Amino acid sequence: MVNYILKNECYKVIGACFEVHKVLGVGFLEAIYSEALEIELVKRKIPYCKEKAIKIQYKGKQLNKTYYADFVCYDSIIVELKATKNLCTEHEAQILNYLKSSQLRIGLLVNFGSTRLQYKRMIF
Repeated sequence: MVNYILKNECYKVIGACFEVHKVLGVGFLEAIYSEALEIELVKRKIPYCKEKAIKIQYKGKQLNKTYYADFVCYDSIIVELKATKNLCTEHEAQILNYLKSSQLRIGLLVNFGSTRLQYKRMIF
């Protein structure tokens, strides 16, 4: 049996996302899902930081531009929200870059824009 890193924590965050999708359905902008997810995270007592600033380094130099993670849960999991028809490889590359830059190992890519909630657990 495979032992997944932060398995229970990811399960709880994904459960909160499923609840948001169940209640709101599809068709809203990402900002709406983000606000609803924040309410659900509080309700479920999931520790999080919303729009956490993550500095990007290039060859040892810090860039002026900053990435803002939609959520960082449990101080360990980047949660990147989308509201598109489908997830694509560019979204996956984006979260992998965020993981690399943040030194975090686990990311959840969540799409509320599909009839069924789409999510991917990404590991760096």
